[in-house]
Amino acid sequence: MQKKNSILKEMTMKSNKLFTHPVFVTLAAIFCCALWGSATPFIKTGYKLMFPEGGPNLPSTILFAGIRFAFAGLLTVVIYSVARKKVLIPKRENLGIIGIVSVFQTIVQYFFFYVGLANTTGAKGTILSGSSSFFAIIISCIFFKQEKLTVKKIIACIVGFAGIIAVNLNGLDFSMNLLGDAFVLFSGVSLGISSVLIKKFSGREDPVVISGYQFMLGGAVMAIVGFAFGGRVDLSNPVGVLVLVYLSALSAVAYALWGVLLKHNPVSKVTIFSFTTPVFGVILTKLMLPDESQIHIVNLLISLVLVALGVFMLNYVRPQRVTAATDGNVTDTAENDGNDGNTVNRPDSTEA
Repeated sequence: MQKKNSILKEMTMKSNKLFTHPVFVTLAAIFCCALWGSATPFIKTGYKLMFPEGGPNLPSTILFAGIRFAFAGLLTVVIYSVARKKVLIPKRENLGIIGIVSVFQTIVQYFFFYVGLANTTGAKGTILSGSSSFFAIIISCIFFKQEKLTVKKIIACIVGFAGIIAVNLNGLDFSMNLLGDAFVLFSGVSLGISSVLIKKFSGREDPVVISGYQFMLGGAVMAIVGFAFGGRVDLSNPVGVLVLVYLSALSAVAYALWGVLLKHNPVSKVTIFSFTTPVFGVILTKLMLPDESQIHIVNLLISLVLVALGVFMLNYVRPQRVTAATDGNVTDTAENDGNDGNTVNRPDSTEA
């Protein structure tokens, strides 16, 4: 029994080390954001295939999203249950947690997003939806006290946000309307809150379980509301169904992995990568739907540089330096930014 516990403890330590390794965090976060960015052209394609006559109305888009997310939740639970060789079921005392996350991550976020996007331009919608990183970091630092708000984090967010603006300069105006721009902004606030909540609740429940079941709950609510208000989706087109399956799969994979990253890392170090999502969206839309993209290559390059710079600024930690050596122990100290630095004591391999 002790040997089994020792093995489990060692496996947990190794997985924790992997999920906090800078290279893994960077690659995994960028992978998630690339998947979310790919949703833009696939959603547009899905609309053309499943709403052939005049395009979708608001109830139909909500129904479409509801089906997508309900299926995403089911995929998450099934795939990870098979992978772990056990059925993933939330603890009874954590059902309220799943309901709370579902409200902010799926129901409220996408209600505001779809209504807002229908009443604003694509460029402004992309920029405003990218504000979720700002809100996640501010909420995490100020309201939940999960980490410290530093000048470096603020500057990194501003630089990253400038990258989103740069890629959308064409067609951008600076007016503001409630049902369009403000609603997309509210969507970003809701997404930011959900990121902080997942970080908070992941100590009590597996983030994969939270992601899967909140999607099923939120998707079901959206589908029922959309259908009740007259929304309809044509599922007779097999290509359209495949697009819907892909959108569900990307949500299942990306949100589950994102939740794991949030569990093991400061919110700011993960959510800063969200600034890459609109950039991926613009790039993939230009590749898949060139007639719908007016982006210039210069804007794109400037955007990539700014977003990369913002990510680097927030995640860069100065190299560790030796500060003391006593009794065969060496203390390495990284320059600390809030709670992002680490002080590690390790045995020296050589005898004094």
